[in-house]
Amino acid sequence: MLNADRRVNSPQSVTRVIHILEALCASPGPLSLADLSRALGTPKSSLAALLRGLAVADFVVGTEGTYRLGPGAFGLGSALLEARRRVQSSDLVREGMRRLADRSGETVLLAVRDAGDATMTYVEVIESHNAVRFAVSVGDRRQLYSTAGGRALLAAGTDEELRGYLKRLKPQRFTESTEVDKGRLAEVISAAREAGVAQTVDQTVVGATGTASAIRDASGAAIGALIVAAPSSRSQDRVHKLARLVLEEAAAISRSLGYRPAKSSSSSTSSVSAPKTGAGPATRPGVRENQVGTPGKRMGPKGESTVSKKPMALR
Repeated sequence: MLNADRRVNSPQSVTRVIHILEALCASPGPLSLADLSRALGTPKSSLAALLRGLAVADFVVGTEGTYRLGPGAFGLGSALLEARRRVQSSDLVREGMRRLADRSGETVLLAVRDAGDATMTYVEVIESHNAVRFAVSVGDRRQLYSTAGGRALLAAGTDEELRGYLKRLKPQRFTESTEVDKGRLAEVISAAREAGVAQTVDQTVVGATGTASAIRDASGAAIGALIVAAPSSRSQDRVHKLARLVLEEAAAISRSLGYRPAKSSSSSTSSVSAPKTGAGPATRPGVRENQVGTPGKRMGPKGESTVSKKPMALR
């Protein structure tokens, strides 16, 4: 049996200390030992020793059986904010994009929603090293309804915003599979919101599969979509894995930017279900993705495909 001192000094205890501080940060008022035990799913006996240590360091203050953050926690918070100011948000996002590119082996993109409301623009790209891959130029624009990135951004908004967007939308087909039914698009985007990830196949360009999840900042606002773009021929057997990878890295990037999801959220990176695809007539098993390009082709300045000089690559 481990004694109390050894439990307090274990790596698990470090994690529990962090969770205690996060719970106190999120709470509008002081929390009792029982409150913390329920919130963290940790025995009260394990938390009590940790709270005593935090109180000694002034990280928490105990009053009448409840706990709140102490001056030591606020001092550390101020120091962390100052350190955070020295790190550019773009560096944190690109670091996450590199991790995702390494883990997936595919092209990774960052897209932001345009002011005009109907399109998004690619602002960062890390290309796959595969001979057959997708390439897109920074500055290229795509429609929201027919891309995984666009659907992820729409899913991150409110129901009212989505209704307004669909009311104004005049969808057109880019392929035989492009979903143009507004009712079906609403269902697909709602499914993406529930899953936390959007996927499309052949929606803008035949042969393109994409997976996307929104990135949020400290305020909770969706500041962009993290996207994996891959040839459909290489993606269909691993759509669930790609969904999990994108969801995990989007969550990691959002966390590095200060975002903390509500505790009541039921989403989980450990079990990801592929959302509905809304693919139209030529539906394949799996999901439908953000068309960034096609193998062997490149998108021209107006969105048209042009034949690539570099075989087997979207270059």
